[in-house]
Amino acid sequence: MLIIIFSVVNIYKYEHICSIMGYNDFQPTDMDSEINKISKINAAGLINVTLEQLWQSSFRNQRNGKHWSWNRDLDAIWTILGGDCKQGGEEEKKFDEINIRIGNAGSLNHIKSGFETIGTDDLKRMATQYKLLMEKSLFLRRLQNNQGKGTAYVEEEDDWE
Repeated sequence: MLIIIFSVVNIYKYEHICSIMGYNDFQPTDMDSEINKISKINAAGLINVTLEQLWQSSFRNQRNGKHWSWNRDLDAIWTILGGDCKQGGEEEKKFDEINIRIGNAGSLNHIKSGFETIGTDDLKRMATQYKLLMEKSLFLRRLQNNQGKGTAYVEEEDDWE
């Protein structure tokens, strides 16, 4: 069996090859009208692996108090999950609202150098940011579960009768 892969641009070359091989009934019906843009490869498994790696990094940065890196991990998770949300929809508005509140809480970079110490105001700001980043994390985890890409599992009822 001969399999020839071709593009719309090469359709006439394929038609010529078919005629040489004796396949004179080649009809380029659907090929000229529209290109199917749905992937035949399901990347759901790879997406879930990527999400898991991002969540692991997020948890590591959360535990280490690296707010800036933790926020970047959450933004990367949103990049994946947000792709399946309606642009300008409720999820996007909620995500943007949380980000604005995080931005209003000040710089997420808490690294001090030399003999600098973290003051009381810095500690209050960090506590506020921590709570906001937790809210962002929970929002994204719930979104992931709602999209069927997360940890929530709903078993369908079986009809054994």
